[in-house]
This record gives sequence, C-alpha cells and structure tokens, in this order.
Amino acid sequence: MLWNTSKINGYVIKADDGTLGTVDDLLFDDLSWSIRWLVVDTGHWLSGRKVLLPVFALGHLDAEREQFSVHLTKKQVEESPDIDTHQPVSRQMETNIFDYYGWSPYWGSGYYMGGYGAMAAAPMVEPRLREDEIRDSENRRGDPHLRSVEQVTGYHIDAHDGEIGHIADFLIGDSDWSIHYLVVDTRNWWPGKKVLISPRLARRVDWIKAEVTIDVDRETVKNSPDYHDQTMIDRSYEQTLHHYYSAARSHDRQ
Repeated sequence: MLWNTSKINGYVIKADDGTLGTVDDLLFDDLSWSIRWLVVDTGHWLSGRKVLLPVFALGHLDAEREQFSVHLTKKQVEESPDIDTHQPVSRQMETNIFDYYGWSPYWGSGYYMGGYGAMAAAPMVEPRLREDEIRDSENRRGDPHLRSVEQVTGYHIDAHDGEIGHIADFLIGDSDWSIHYLVVDTRNWWPGKKVLISPRLARRVDWIKAEVTIDVDRETVKNSPDYHDQTMIDRSYEQTLHHYYSAARSHDRQ
C-alpha cells in the first residue's frame, strides 16, 4: 500500500502512556530516497518542542483514527536529546538519539531499506549505491544527506526540453518507507493533469536551485498514464507505468 506524505502530516503519535504529538515533517535520505525520520511536534505538552523518531520505531498504524503507536513513554521522549529543526540533521545528532534509546542505527545494522520502491526491473540512470558504499560515503562526509519532505515539496521538475511542473506530494510504501513516486502537478504547463514520476527517472537534483531533472522529454510525460488523487495504485497500474517509461526511454536511446 502507498501513502501520501501530505496525509501522514498531522497524524497523531501515541506513546504507551498518552499522546506525544503530531507528525510535522518527514526526512528522507537523498541517496536511497527512503524516509528515515518523522519530525514530531509535541505541541503544548513540551511547549512546541520537536523530536525525531526513526520510522522503524513506529508500531501499529490506525488509518481510521489517523495515528501511529510507538512503544515509548512520554518521560523517555521528554528526556531525549534536543534537536534544532532549523539546522540540518547531522550524523552526530542521529547518533545521540540512537544511543539514548539504545537502538541500532540504520547505517550500521546491516539492514538497508533499499529505496526507489519495490519495482526493481527498470535500470536506474546511475547504479544504486550498495549499503557499504553509502555508509563509507556518509562516514567521509560526517553528515548524511537528509532532506525535508516539506521543503522539497514545490521543487520544479524539468524534462529534457523544458519544465513540466512541480512536486506536489510523495507516495511512499507502507512496508519499506521508500519513496515510490513523486506526484507532479503540471498545471502551469498542461492544465488539469498530475503525473507520477519515479525517483529512478531523476537524472540530476539541484538542491540549491530546487530543481529535479528527469530522463525523459515533455511529450513522454504528457502522454503518461493518467493519475488522479483517487487513482488506485495497484500492481497492475505500477506495471503499466513502469512499462510505459521503460519503452519511452528505450526509444530515446535508439
């Protein structure tokens, strides 16, 4: 099942002994396009303080009540390390949180969430980095490449031959927390149409200019399978989308 990140924002986080707060943002790894953290706004309980929770710590999702459970107490969260949400999340900040709770960090646990969704048949523009390569790269930098979903929403999407729209939302998998698709609103170019773009199609991301360049042309996007907010994203739809873009990219290379 796929979730819209825009709908997850505002979900309540329930601890063992009460409400911790609500989801305020999500942070994803820009190497694997996997969600790593939830930013939780504690509201009046901790005077507006925000805390980070790794996605693997989340328990049951109650979609009807729009809430997640987590096996922590409010006291544990209250005494957790402070974070500055106005600054990039550093590796040291992540390490402090993992050490405090006694959790194994995702970069050293031997468990890698993959990323780019479950559809693995299409070749990426660049080879996917293996877990050890990602870990070595992060260790050299000192800080991971974590990006805010809230900040990246609105980024411009450029095809080979011009802009096609902007990121309006993200669709993530409920099993691996990877970003399967960018929901792109084309209203300023092709009114009334939204399209799904896989991160696999990203040829370049300019985080300074807030632009994502994809490996297709505008006509390919224009003729892509229809997507609406009510569209059922099932296996059949994903296969149709995958085959469409695979055929289009193969044609471009000829």
